[in-house]
Amino acid sequence: MKLDDVKKIAAELGIKAGKLRKADLIQQIQQAEGNDPCYATGKADVCGQDQCLWREDCN
Repeated sequence: MKLDDVKKIAAELGIKAGKLRKADLIQQIQQAEGNDPCYATGKADVCGQDQCLWREDCN
């Protein structure tokens, strides 16, 4: 997912993107949604969130 798309999602949730890196912004979105902020933490194989919106980009 492109950063502009991530920023749109963040804005819908009231999160200000500012100069946040993509990974940090996605983690804030995950927290705002009540999920574990696990994006790009190396937990993709064990997180159990196969339907996660960020799954394709996660590592």
